[in-house]
Amino acid sequence: GKGGIGKSTVCANLSALFALSGKKVLHVGCDPKHDSTVAIAKHGVDYVKTFMEKVADNDEMAKPEQIALKGRFDIDIIEAGGPAAGVGCAGRGISLMLETFKESELLKEGRYDVDMYDILGDVVCGGFAMP
Repeated sequence: GKGGIGKSTVCANLSALFALSGKKVLHVGCDPKHDSTVAIAKHGVDYVKTFMEKVADNDEMAKPEQIALKGRFDIDIIEAGGPAAGVGCAGRGISLMLETFKESELLKEGRYDVDMYDILGDVVCGGFAMP
C-alpha cells in the first residue's frame, strides 16, 4: 500500500489488541522508520535495533530471545529495517532474517498465536511482500 496511510499504526494496534486478548504475538517491523516497533516497544524506547544491527553485534544469533525484544503487553518485537523510501532493496536483509527465524525455530508451531508483519509502503524490489 501507499506510504503514509496508517499501515504501521493499524498493524501495531492489531498486535496490541491480539496480545490484550491473551494471544502470544510476534510483531515484525519491516520499515526504515521503525514506526510500528517503536509504538509497541516499552515506554521510553525511541529506537529498536534492526535485525541486521543485532547480527553485526552477534553473528551467532540462534536463540529466539537473542533476536526479539520484549515490548508492551509481552509482545515480541523484531525490526527488519530497510533502506530509505525509494532507495535500494531490503530483500537480502529480509531473506537473512527469515533464514534465521527458521534456524532458531522462532516460528515453530505453538510459540506464537499471531505473527504480524508491518511491510513498508513502497516495495522497490520483487518478492518482498511474501515472507
